[in-house]
Amino acid sequence: MSVSTASGPVAAVIGWPVKHSRSPLIHRHWLARYGIAGDYVRHAVAPEEIDAFLAGFASGPFIGANVTVPHKEAAFAAVARADGVASALGAVNTLWLENGQLVGGNTDALGFLANLDQRAPAFARMAGPALVLGAGGAARAVLFALKSRGFGPIHVVNRSRDRAEALVERFGAPLAVAGWEDVPRLLTEAAIIVNTTSLGMEGQPPLAIDLGPARDDCLVTDIVYVPLETPLLKAARARGLSTVDGLGMLLHQAAPGFERWFGVRPEVTEELRAVILADMGHAA
Repeated sequence: MSVSTASGPVAAVIGWPVKHSRSPLIHRHWLARYGIAGDYVRHAVAPEEIDAFLAGFASGPFIGANVTVPHKEAAFAAVARADGVASALGAVNTLWLENGQLVGGNTDALGFLANLDQRAPAFARMAGPALVLGAGGAARAVLFALKSRGFGPIHVVNRSRDRAEALVERFGAPLAVAGWEDVPRLLTEAAIIVNTTSLGMEGQPPLAIDLGPARDDCLVTDIVYVPLETPLLKAARARGLSTVDGLGMLLHQAAPGFERWFGVRPEVTEELRAVILADMGHAA
């Protein structure tokens, strides 16, 4: 556990591993900006320890926590009550205490939408066919978000077709399963393309898709933010398409938890983005 010497309440991010999480940078920036006494730390919890950790959460030392991989489903199972989004996704990424009970929510869908609304303002007026690549935990939040905004049909493409089928069964219409062989055709229809896979992430193979057939008004986004411009986004920009990187999703999903724990709804500003970009070795 990272020990905090600050006065005031302390929140944390829990995961395994968690040492590379940038969440402390985000929350400490907000604590300083709003003049709030408190701290936010990394707290590594091994998979075999998570159930006991969550069972004893009310005993301290944290007032709340963000939950990252691989513990989101365990957190959902452990809470006394989950909000509507967490219940729909079967995963919790934000924990807090109410009357001594552990309560959970999920802000990933909100973070995804808020990032697009901020970085691509026209997105708020968009709807239409969507193409989502991947069927893991992140895809759940993206699919929920797109469905909530009236997109459809939403085609889910994944290497393991059974995982895509499970998500379609979970969320229902207007989701539909498609294969990689269908991507060229779907590109001609999609108003938005979302990569939720790890392809393109630093140390992973690139996501190789020919965006030539894509609609000229298609928006391309990637939940990966290391590197900031993934091969997919670079190819989309070269094609003249609008793009949004994944960093804003990380920033926006953090805001509701901060408000719960510290009592202030924080803003996601260019100043905050610059703090994280600097830590990543980028100029703002």
